Amino acid sequence: MHDSDERYPPLLCHPGTREVVIVRIKNWYGFLTRPNKPIMWIHTPAGYGKTAIAGTISKWLEEVEGLEFSPLGTTFYFWRTSSERNSPARFIITIAYQLAMSIPELAPHIDSVLKRNPMILRKALEVQLMKPIVEPFKALGELDNMPNRLIIVDGLDECINSDQECRVERRYAEDQEKAQIRILELIYTLQSRCLPLSFLILSRPEAWIKQHIQSPPFERIVEVVDLYALGDHLKDTETYIRAELSRIEARVQADRTVDQGEGEWPGKRVVDTFVRKTNGHMMYASLLFDISTTHMATRVLS
Repeated sequence: MHDSDERYPPLLCHPGTREVVIVRIKNWYGFLTRPNKPIMWIHTPAGYGKTAIAGTISKWLEEVEGLEFSPLGTTFYFWRTSSERNSPARFIITIAYQLAMSIPELAPHIDSVLKRNPMILRKALEVQLMKPIVEPFKALGELDNMPNRLIIVDGLDECINSDQECRVERRYAEDQEKAQIRILELIYTLQSRCLPLSFLILSRPEAWIKQHIQSPPFERIVEVVDLYALGDHLKDTETYIRAELSRIEARVQADRTVDQGEGEWPGKRVVDTFVRKTNGHMMYASLLFDISTTHMATRVLS
């Protein structure tokens, strides 16, 4: 979940960055009306801020005012080093739980399904999908007038199905592929049931994910966004770098024992050097400043 303690503090886009893609998502997703294509897939190589974008959209949806419902249906963040988030095992039940929270009228129907058959949670994910999610929605009757909710799935490529890991590298790669395709098929099944749900998926452009999404069943229902080709990444990293350098400068200025030198700092040359080295790669810039200390700042300033 986007607000779980495991992910605290949550990753968010730096103010003034990734604005083009944020607007693109907002224009695609409708609160009251469903988008023409119920699934949006945002892909880019590692380090360009996909998880921060997912967190920013989640926060925005939670803070929308003037609505009588919560537009954020549920979030799921896959993470390969987390035993609870690196396989499909908890995907369906997590979605069901969060939907019960965000759509109160669903809660008694989901609760009824689980009480009638507690063993449902041990059944195949495809069965879990129907019982605690699809059937409770259908029990509500007419769904055409129900507000649309967004389900955010981040890091699909981090779903590695660790329970079936194999030491043979080729088999391990095949294992990941099957797990990730299975998640896509579960999402496809959900959207095919005409439920008031839209899906935002963020991942690296792994070949098998891209091939599956470009296949005929998916192609007509998925809006594909290449994050790498969208927006000005150099400008975004420059915005972030200037803010972080200003923060470092303020810390150094607060230490009156440090010789701050003469002239304006950081100056265009310093900023340009940082921007050129990051090449629009936000993770590189973030890691660089995460390890900064007052001692490091003093060395830079001197």
